[in-house]
Amino acid sequence: MSIFEGFLSTPETLAAFGDRNFVDAMLRFEAALAKAQAAEGLIPDAAARSIVASCKVELFDVANIVRESGRAGSVAIPLVKSLKDAVRVFNADAVAHVHFGSTSQDVIDSAMALVTQQAMVAIDVDLRQAARALLQQARQHAATPVLARTLMQPASVTSFGFKCVGWAAPLVRARARLAEASRQALQLQLGGAVGTLAQMKGQGPAVRKRMAAELGLADPGATWHTQRDEWVALGCELGLMVGSLGKIATDIALMGQYEVGEVSEPSEPGRGGSSAMPHKKNPVASMVALAAAQRAPQRVAALLAAMPQAHERALGAWQAELAEWPQLLMSAHGSVRAMAGALPGLQVDAERMRSNIDRLRAELPVEAADEWFAPGLADGAAALAMEQAAALQLQLDRQAVAAGAN
Repeated sequence: MSIFEGFLSTPETLAAFGDRNFVDAMLRFEAALAKAQAAEGLIPDAAARSIVASCKVELFDVANIVRESGRAGSVAIPLVKSLKDAVRVFNADAVAHVHFGSTSQDVIDSAMALVTQQAMVAIDVDLRQAARALLQQARQHAATPVLARTLMQPASVTSFGFKCVGWAAPLVRARARLAEASRQALQLQLGGAVGTLAQMKGQGPAVRKRMAAELGLADPGATWHTQRDEWVALGCELGLMVGSLGKIATDIALMGQYEVGEVSEPSEPGRGGSSAMPHKKNPVASMVALAAAQRAPQRVAALLAAMPQAHERALGAWQAELAEWPQLLMSAHGSVRAMAGALPGLQVDAERMRSNIDRLRAELPVEAADEWFAPGLADGAAALAMEQAAALQLQLDRQAVAAGAN
């Protein structure tokens, strides 16, 4: 992590993709592999017990594993070597059974799925909070008139509640799509050297099923070493979510300019200040969301560019994908956490919204003012806001029920 990523991400996602947590996820894979293979009679029970007992991250020099990965070309190679060294101390006979029938990509892809699963849980919590906050604002301000603007200029009158519904709808849809994409993408990877699990003598599918259950990942029924579609689809959905949050941040930042003054982010000590101008109150949540919206498309594009992977194991493309993935998740969670924190306390100045309408009306011919900028035009928007907010709330409630059932 660079010094600039801390405030653009979240502690949870930074920790999920931290070196220690990733090595721990790899060790969880190795322990589950040994247990499943022992259960299927592929390795001795005693060997499996020794391997499982050694798969504790506190026994490993994580920094050294990371350093050695550069020379080895894979973080799995020094990890497996260190694991064998640890197992050898207590049971030399078990060393031959460490990482049996597996390969570097199996352990790394599975570990990536495990740490991504952690990040996705946190993202979903914040995404739901952001959507709920917007629907609450929509109901509260369903009839609050505000200027609707097209091409950055006043166009007519809508209601602020209807505007909030328009912000909320893509977030509710994003939750549904992310849940489905996660279900498809967060799978165990186990294919062995070339995807056939040949060393496991026909027991590979049973081992994979046991491991998936142990680790809380889906069993894909096959290897996906160079089949990256489901994985990249999740990345694309994250990019869409970030874009939707960036749209909300853009509107809030524009409406929060002093000359407009219609909304502002919540204020608290230490939030949004300036090092030189004490009078300033900067929209930092919008800033984080907009920074993510600038960064995420490049990450998604890199994932798509890495999809043409050679034969049964990629040379360079998979490695490039691995490097991009944590950055995408960090930006995504930073964006949604920032907006989830700001939206419930969004300060709405209904009087300023009305005065902006009145000022514009005073500058227009009466006919144009009455046709396009009558405050009463908000009444129709209010009815739409309430109707659509109710439908979106129902979708959120159904999503919560579905999540509980799973």
